[in-house]
Amino acid sequence: MMMPSVVSAEYEDGYRIRLSFSEGTVKTVDFRKWLNGPVFEPLKDPSYFRRFFLDAGTVVWPNGADIAPETLYETGGVRTRRSNNRMRTSGTARKRSAARR
Repeated sequence: MMMPSVVSAEYEDGYRIRLSFSEGTVKTVDFRKWLNGPVFEPLKDPSYFRRFFLDAGTVVWPNGADIAPETLYETGGVRTRRSNNRMRTSGTARKRSAARR
């Protein structure tokens, strides 16, 4: 089985990014534990940390710093799972939908 890759990433707060993986797992990961060493030093600046982008299935920063997708997938975090054919909706969206019926 191939390890899932990161297909979307959304900044949340601090050093936390919400990641969606190719097989449907969605979780929020706190990157603080990886901010050690010279290549990760610039990421300690919150404005630089927010400049991440996706490349080759993982989160990358302009200076070349990255975390392997399998590390992100296997690390702890607040995890949810979406079905491939049904997106989760917020309580507000469900209430609006019910009000239209």
